Amino acid sequence: MPEQPPRRVALITGATAGLGAAFAARLAAERWDLELVARDAARLSACAADLSARYGVRVGVIPVDLATGSGTATVEERLRETPVELLVNNAGIGLGKGFLDSTLDDELRILRLNVEAVMRLTFAVLPQMTERHSGGVINVSSLSGYGVTAPGSTYTATKAYVINFSESVAQSVRRYGVHVLALCPGFIRTEFHQRAGIPTAGSPGWIWLDADTVAAKALSDLRKGHYVSVPTVRYKLAATALRHTPHGLVRRFSEAGNRFVGRGAR
Repeated sequence: MPEQPPRRVALITGATAGLGAAFAARLAAERWDLELVARDAARLSACAADLSARYGVRVGVIPVDLATGSGTATVEERLRETPVELLVNNAGIGLGKGFLDSTLDDELRILRLNVEAVMRLTFAVLPQMTERHSGGVINVSSLSGYGVTAPGSTYTATKAYVINFSESVAQSVRRYGVHVLALCPGFIRTEFHQRAGIPTAGSPGWIWLDADTVAAKALSDLRKGHYVSVPTVRYKLAATALRHTPHGLVRRFSEAGNRFVGRGAR
């Protein structure tokens, strides 16, 4: 019998809901084996069992909190032991309050999850990818990373880091046949806003994106060797505006939306 080709393995963080779950389902449908990372062990196991049953792929689970050093270290170890072809750094949080109303613990947590974990897991997986001259990393950022769109929020700063970090690393590993992509969506219908305590009632329907559509676009752009993926024409225009509009005007627009965060909501 001819030898079976090696199975492709993708590791996805924040994999039990929203965009992470969309990546997992789409890759499983393409016959990728998966390593799924999330905090909720019961939900993670149920998600893995469902994907394995539906698509006949192998699904491993890593129930850890990536906002802790030990949780990130556990995933780093798995990345060094497993021939991962694709890493999706999707786990992230926002805070439904401004900096002055926050706590130091909350601010450090968002930095550890949105910034440190992304950097550490990317650092852990790239040696194996560059050695075999194949592989890819998708780091989930946000359109908000292009400007101070939420006054008094650390979130936009963390997402700006992810964009710049990803583009910089992408340039350094491209010669090895490895691709790194910053995914910068706008509003996606997931649990993110609810968990962060950010109100969305009354927001127009046209701003919302479908998670599966965003995941499909990101995978397509990664395979094309793009450094950044911004789904849909309307959000590409928004990204261009944020990047090229004078900072003073951006600040004025963002301050008008201050009801969502910080003391301006009062």
